[in-house]
Amino acid sequence: MKKGPESSKELSRNDPCWCGSGKKFKKCHLGREQPPPRPKASVSQNPRRILIKTEEQLEGIRKSSRLTRDLLDMIEDRIEAGISTNQINEWVHEETLAQGAIPAPLNYGRGKGPRGRPFPKSVCTSINEVICHGIPNEQILVDGDIINVDVTCIVDGYFGDASRMFIIGEVPDATRKLVEETRKCLELGIAQVRPGGKTGDIGHAIQTHAESLGYSVVRDFCGHGVGVEFHEAPQILHYGSPGTGDLMQENMVFTIEPMINMGRPESRILGDGWTAVTVDGSLSAQWEHTIHVTGEGCQVLTG
Repeated sequence: MKKGPESSKELSRNDPCWCGSGKKFKKCHLGREQPPPRPKASVSQNPRRILIKTEEQLEGIRKSSRLTRDLLDMIEDRIEAGISTNQINEWVHEETLAQGAIPAPLNYGRGKGPRGRPFPKSVCTSINEVICHGIPNEQILVDGDIINVDVTCIVDGYFGDASRMFIIGEVPDATRKLVEETRKCLELGIAQVRPGGKTGDIGHAIQTHAESLGYSVVRDFCGHGVGVEFHEAPQILHYGSPGTGDLMQENMVFTIEPMINMGRPESRILGDGWTAVTVDGSLSAQWEHTIHVTGEGCQVLTG
């Protein structure tokens, strides 16, 4: 995912409506209310340009990150067996708009889904063997499920990105351990963030811990710069060697979001063009935060 909502003029009559209702555009908002405009980038689209944020930008990113955290807190109070992933999407969508913000995933990625379809929902909900980018639907959560909910909101043009795992009911000890150790991977990665360090330090810490427990690290997806755009440089790999990668500098902002599998690391994309699952059907877990590199170390903006 990379961009926020696009203009309704780019939607065909048979595309999913921008509002996330699940209806076709022609049967929902065609000729009526227009979608919120996508915030304009304030920087060049050079994919290798690492942005050192200004204080004004940092304050905007802090606000969006706080709302993202609050939305995940709201879900934590409500999520349980018997609800659908569509219900999760509706909660986040409605509260995001109520706070004057925009759900960044909604209509993101025109040209990247099947037949160029954008992502149709306001959050990603990834259950059990789904690694990331699961599309909310009528699937009901049941005891024994684990689910990652990935939320990104746009406040005054700035992005805050985080995801959290939720355990539904009782799960086997091995499943709970995967969820807990994946969170530990995130914490170990965050502990490496400091000005003068390299992004490979983050990946090395995550990979070393995960593989010491017999897990594998997904290599097909990574963390990324964030804040002014949904996805910016640099890429934050969750594997690698210390002392390699990009130099971390004060006032960089990026996500760390390790995806850890109980089995093999490879993924495949389902027919919807978005949902990534483990190739062997093994469980996958993910935790994510938006991180600000400070003069002394780092601050977790979505924590």
